[in-house]
Formats: sequence, C-alpha cells, structure tokens
Amino acid sequence: MKKRSLTTLLFISLLSVFIAQAADFDVRRYGAKGDGKKKNTVAIQKAIDACHKAGGGRVVLADGIYMTAPIQLKTGVNLYIDSTARLLASPDIDDYANWKNVKHVITENLPRKKNACLIFADEADNIAITGSGTIDGNGIYHFSRSDKRWFNDIWTYERIFPEEKQLPRVVFFAGCKDVVIEDVTMTNQPAGWGYLIHDCDRVTIRGLKIMSDIHVPNNDGIHINCSRDVNISDCNIVAGDDAIILRANSRSLKENKPTERVTVSNCVLQSAAHAIRFGWVNDGVIRNCQLSDIVITKTFRGIGIELPSSSLTPTDYGREATVVEDISLSNITMTDIITYPIYIIINADPKTKAEAIRNIHFSNMHVTGAHFPYLHGREDCVLQNFVFDNCSFTRETTNKVGDNIFSNTDGFVFNATTFNTRSVNRKEYVRRLQKMKGL
Repeated sequence: MKKRSLTTLLFISLLSVFIAQAADFDVRRYGAKGDGKKKNTVAIQKAIDACHKAGGGRVVLADGIYMTAPIQLKTGVNLYIDSTARLLASPDIDDYANWKNVKHVITENLPRKKNACLIFADEADNIAITGSGTIDGNGIYHFSRSDKRWFNDIWTYERIFPEEKQLPRVVFFAGCKDVVIEDVTMTNQPAGWGYLIHDCDRVTIRGLKIMSDIHVPNNDGIHINCSRDVNISDCNIVAGDDAIILRANSRSLKENKPTERVTVSNCVLQSAAHAIRFGWVNDGVIRNCQLSDIVITKTFRGIGIELPSSSLTPTDYGREATVVEDISLSNITMTDIITYPIYIIINADPKTKAEAIRNIHFSNMHVTGAHFPYLHGREDCVLQNFVFDNCSFTRETTNKVGDNIFSNTDGFVFNATTFNTRSVNRKEYVRRLQKMKGL
C-alpha cells in the first residue's frame, strides 16, 4: 500500500480540524450579545438555520447570558449551552404567541389550547440540547406571591396573566425522532411544564437538573406523552408539580399513539405533587415501562396512577379509554412522603374512560411516610395483577385516613411484603407538611 506523505497527512489533519470547527455555529458570529439585556432571538435563529442548512452541527452559546424570545430547533441541530452560558427567556409575555404553520399538532387540542414555548421543534430529526449551561425560564415575570394557599396548601404563588397569555411550557418537541437532551440545568420556570416530549421516537434524556420552586403552580419536570423508546437517567428534579409524567393524550394528534418502552433510572426526585405519575383523563395506552434506582424525598405523593374527573381539567383530556399495563418499578427509596407513597385511583365520573390498570410490579421498595398505599379501582375497571415483592412501608402518623386501602382490586400478590406501623402523634404529619412548605 502506498504511504501518504507528511504533507498529505498534515493536510488531512488540518481539514479535519476545519470541518470540526465548521460544525460549530457560535451565535456571536450572527450578532448575538451575551449581556443579559439584548434580545438575541434573530441571531440565535440565524445560527440554527445556518447549521441546519449546512447539514447539522452545534449552535454554541458561551460566555454570557443570552436573552431570547422563542426559537425553533431544526433537523441536525444541537443547541449547545456551555457551562459559561445561560439562555434567558424574554420577560415580555407578548413574545409567546402560538407558533404558526405547525405541522404535527392540532394546537387547539393541546393542554391550555396553546403550542407556545421557549424552545420548539416540529417534526425535526437528530436534534439535541446539550452542555452544562442553564435554561432560565425567567418565571419571576409570570407569577407573583399570593396571600392564599392552594393545591395541598403548598402553592403560595399565582399566575399574573390570563390563561390565553400564559406560557404553558418551556421546551416542546413534537413529532421528532432521535432526540438527545443532556446535562442542561433548567431553572425559574414560568408556572408551566419544563419539558414536553410529544409523539417522539428514540429520546435520550440524561443528566438534567430541573430546579423549580415547589411553591409555584404547575412547574412540572418532564412530560413524556404518546412517545416511544424513551430513556431518562441520572436526573435531579425538584418540581412544583409532578416531576416525571408518563401519559398518552392523543387528542392533538391525527391518530392515537401509545407511550411505550420508557425507562427511568438513577434519578432523584422531589415534588409538590407526584414524584412519578402515570395517566390522566382518557389518556390512551401506557405500557412496557421500567423505572428503577430512584430516590424520592420530601414529596406530597410518591408514585401515582390517577384518572380524575373530566371536570377537573377542561382543556387537558384525551379521547381514549386509559390503559396502564406492564409497568415495573424497582429499587425505589422514599422518605418524608407527606401523604401516600403509592396513590392509584379511578374517578367515578362516567366520562373518565378507563379500560385497564394491570400487571404492575413493585419490588425492593422501601418507604417512610404519613400513610400506607392507597389503591382504588372501579367496578368496571378493577386493578389487576399488582405484585409487591420485598416492599416495606413505614407509617409515621396516627392519622387513620389512608390506612392500607385496597378496593376494586383483583389478583394481588404479596411476597415478603411488610407494613410496619410505627406510630407517632398527628403532629408529625403536620410537621412534615410545614417542613415542605418552608423549603
């Protein structure tokens, strides 16, 4: 084989360096200024468009605070937020109008009837948000402290703007494939969901920190909806509402889609509602999911499958009977659970459609909290084949509400399961709630 000359090898090396550099699109080259004051929306979008047109690469934010109104990721683009950078949401509520000409969703059928968000992707493939920097939702401009206490007496803030102007989510990916979200911190969310992954395939979410204020309404962490082959790992989430949610509300899609083959592992969760929740009103099919090696602490409820009355959520409901099946939850530790470590309920409302909740396997779960699990099916939808294997629940209050209640159930198996009823007085329950509100 003919040997390459030193000059040829040097040229190839320099070409490789050039290509690598060319794959990075620094937003400052497009006019962005990281002073925390200037809106850089046009410059950041220009960098994204150029990166997409060039066949893909990284759009880089570094060394500054980059304020922006909504931006849209496109196929092949990795939005890289360096550890020295912060992507700051615009404080101007008028910047958050609905996206126009959206391909993948029926906007009026989305929760809150809006597709507005800070970072949007619509049928884009091979997209990413990476880096050790921060997405700052600038939520201080969206809510204010309230004299009233609501939602389990934990929320102490309320939204400033009417529903038609509210920002319902920060990051929204719809109809995307091969998605990576890695190592980014999200903070100061504007009373809305952190991430909504909607009808996406092959999604990796790893190493995220989501630091919400638990006193702010609806500051959820990660919503996985109608999506498949999703892996969530190594995340630390503090949420003002549910921390991780698995749902299948297809009403905004052209056809019904399940949520399936989702794994969640090595996460630390804290929530003013559920740490982990499955389902909602008429949510469709959620199946074949594994959740393991999770620590839940200082949380109102631990793990829930909740199908409430349709009257509770006037804009957030699906069009199918809910099925939750073949779910494995293992190696989970819960401490300081304010109410129920496991809360499963199907509302009596006939408009709440439920077909089956079955084949749910809890193993190696150890819980300390105010109550035992609460599981309540319905005559037309009994809970089927629940297995508790090597699970212990230590109840630390004498409050009798929520004693070990299992009703409308069938096919329960208890193997090496203990219910340790170490009792203290009711002051312990109140202390836990006050402790949570004081965070």
